[in-house]
Amino acid sequence: MKKILFFAITIASLSSCKNLVPYSDSIRQKYHLTEDDLKRVQFYVSDPITLQRKFVDGSAQITSGKLKLINGEKVEEVQIPSATPGILVREADGGKLEVSFEKSNDYFLRFGYNPNKSGTYVLLASEWKNKVGNLSYGGQKFYTSPESGDALLLIDMKKIVKYSKTQRVASGRKVE
Repeated sequence: MKKILFFAITIASLSSCKNLVPYSDSIRQKYHLTEDDLKRVQFYVSDPITLQRKFVDGSAQITSGKLKLINGEKVEEVQIPSATPGILVREADGGKLEVSFEKSNDYFLRFGYNPNKSGTYVLLASEWKNKVGNLSYGGQKFYTSPESGDALLLIDMKKIVKYSKTQRVASGRKVE
């Protein structure tokens, strides 16, 4: 009896696991997802993202990270671990998605379509140099760690399939 109960609990927990897959334009087109639909989708980040900026005393406040000393310099660091959930703040020009992983919509990262990575949505920066990205976060200029460039935007495919809507057009009725 205990074995059957353990087996049932194991099956139930496995069936409730997330089926995280990279978000892509093909998924958006297949399920006809609009910006409003995407605002109800839970996004995740595939790999850890680390943002850093030099902190000059008196020049600015710490935005959302922690203050650290690196090589004798004060550095603000924001860490977004892999599988951190996020929400769509807005869709920007060119189909770029601005996704927030913090409580405020002011702190978001841009993800966009990358044909070199099977059309998945990757972390965007205004400039990449030696795998280090330069981007704006919370109105401040930050740099990414080299590993952050591998980050993809993920979605739970099980929930998308459940959410998939059917649409039909009523033909109308005439008086007989």
